[in-house]
Amino acid sequence: MDSEALETGRPVDQNGRPYNRLALVLTLLIGTFSTFLTSTMLTTAFPTLMKSFSISANTVQWLTTGFMLVMGIVIPITGFFLQRFDSRKLYLSAILIFFAGTVLCYFATSFWTILIGRLIQASGVGITAPVYQTIMTSIFPPSKRGAAMGSAGIVIGLAPAIGPTFSGWLLIHYSWQMLFLSIMPISMVVLVMGWFTLRKVLPTKKAPIDWLSVLMSVVGFGSMLFAFSSVGDYQWTDPIVYVTLTVGVIVVGLFVWRSLKIKNPLLQFKVFEHPEFTLSAILVAVSFMSMNGFTLVLPLYLQTVRGESPLASGLTLLPGAIVIGAMNPITGRIFDRLGARNMAITGMLLLTVTTAAFIPITATTPVIDIVCLYTVRMFGISMVMMPVTTTGMNALPLTLIGDGTVVNNTARQVFASMGTAVLVSVMSNVTANHTPEQVVAHATPILFKKLALQANVVGFRYAFAIATAFAVLGLLLTFFLKERREVN
Repeated sequence: MDSEALETGRPVDQNGRPYNRLALVLTLLIGTFSTFLTSTMLTTAFPTLMKSFSISANTVQWLTTGFMLVMGIVIPITGFFLQRFDSRKLYLSAILIFFAGTVLCYFATSFWTILIGRLIQASGVGITAPVYQTIMTSIFPPSKRGAAMGSAGIVIGLAPAIGPTFSGWLLIHYSWQMLFLSIMPISMVVLVMGWFTLRKVLPTKKAPIDWLSVLMSVVGFGSMLFAFSSVGDYQWTDPIVYVTLTVGVIVVGLFVWRSLKIKNPLLQFKVFEHPEFTLSAILVAVSFMSMNGFTLVLPLYLQTVRGESPLASGLTLLPGAIVIGAMNPITGRIFDRLGARNMAITGMLLLTVTTAAFIPITATTPVIDIVCLYTVRMFGISMVMMPVTTTGMNALPLTLIGDGTVVNNTARQVFASMGTAVLVSVMSNVTANHTPEQVVAHATPILFKKLALQANVVGFRYAFAIATAFAVLGLLLTFFLKERREVN
């Protein structure tokens, strides 16, 4: 699509035919919102599913871990899909795959059927995420991408954040099947809308796929994500963790080396030749480490230390979710006028200060304090994510935007898993080290209960301290962003 068509507001697709950009964007927003919503919906349903299928917490956890693993594997391969296939057909196919997985979960009569359905869902989500962001970036001129990516941020920030609250509400009134039934009509509506509103807006070419790179990507990223996801059940010194992590790092290293040597790589690492993109990718990845891990740990604190219900813990996060959803379009428009540097510095400063405020948390910290701090924290994140992502994308030529989106999403997935694993492992290990011996439980059970609760609190404090360290690193990186430059 040429820049003149973008600037005049009369866009044409790759076949030279005009299309309704607003209708196309609306379809993408609804479709991707529904897929992102499912990434966190099942968290509050774990106890219900454990009881329904008589399974352990370690087993039910794979509904989330497996979902994350498949997404991390599919996202890099989507880079090839974007080059080879019509963006309209690709997005509709991804929604159809997601819908098929959702239907399978709804009719499941065993845990393993639900798990297979979740993995199929994740395959669809792993395609929709980069396709969605690439299209949103490509159909707007650089001068308007801030607002466009701000709208995209509604999905990326809001959907996963309200997932636990939405799930908790459904489980109070209905069975676990409703978690999947509630999504199915949305997918059907998107398929119908997309048939009429989506267009081929990205250029394609008959690029041959390098199957060895696909294998390396699956083994490398899959092993790394499996290792990070296993830390919650095992220790870093357990062979299942460090062996798979070592294998993953080595294979990913070989994958990068091969990608730099061959003509048509699965992931185009030439995007890192652009320093602004490289810095933005690192900054966003580090921010995700702080954000995602923290968002998982805080509900655990509310439920294990405070004894809150899953719905109550989800509602505690809801104001922050609303703020990031409301602010993303606004910060996008501010970015179009002011640029990313000052916004990112302010946002990371807010993120650092509010995260640090959780370090002295106790078992009796007022819930209203937690809600307010978390809400301000999400406000800070809204000032960082989309503006910094857009800055990186604006640094790339149009031909590399699809590759940049895939690289960004892959980095986010890996670093989000890493951040979560580090926070959970620190929390678990510190709690275990401070928990008194079982002999104390037999001698003085009341004292044991008090000391065990305090050990839990100490574990969460250390986890929040690590999240603060991630935020500080992000804050330091923001000072290397360049001042605003005029874009055409």
